[in-house]
Amino acid sequence: MSLIEALNWRYATKKMNGQKVSDEKVNQIIQAAHLAPTSSGLQPFKIIVITSQELKDKIAPIAFDQSQIRDCSHLLVFAAWDNYSEENIRAVFAHVNAERGLPAAATADYEDRLIAMYTAKSPEENFHHAAKQAYIGFGIAIAEAAILQVDTTPMEGFNNAALDELLDLKALNLRSTTILPLGYRDETADWLVNLKKVRTPLSDFVIELN
Repeated sequence: MSLIEALNWRYATKKMNGQKVSDEKVNQIIQAAHLAPTSSGLQPFKIIVITSQELKDKIAPIAFDQSQIRDCSHLLVFAAWDNYSEENIRAVFAHVNAERGLPAAATADYEDRLIAMYTAKSPEENFHHAAKQAYIGFGIAIAEAAILQVDTTPMEGFNNAALDELLDLKALNLRSTTILPLGYRDETADWLVNLKKVRTPLSDFVIELN
């Protein structure tokens, strides 16, 4: 299945049937998000994988009792760094240089410029920047799931502060951005399953400047 075919197949699944997604497919979806491009290669977000039914049941009220939270196989929480710091920037480049067999001096000047840029900004500005990077991985995870014919429901509709508290994300210097239930559609109970996919016409969507 091509990516375009997969994206035509997918939709924001409104009712899941509780069927388990294989670990192999979940790992592929996570690997796709892991390979997503991010600004300066910093990857300023984590993915929290939740399979505990007890925990999913606790999250459901935080997410307006959307049934997909309870009925999904795996719930992915995308959580961005709450701030950029010298420590976490240096740690990223230390890992990169070690993997590439390069000395620390190879990226020292670039690290210094990034640190000066980010530490001049407020934590809230930096969080919003990190959250944008998390969204790139989020989108790629959705696309990979569609290629694998795993259903998803991209969600922003939840109480971020309550979820952060439940998962103790503050202790990890993270804040939740989006959540992604993975599972399979309940074709007998999902009102959206057979409706035509509709998007803005390309003629209105694309602006060409020649």
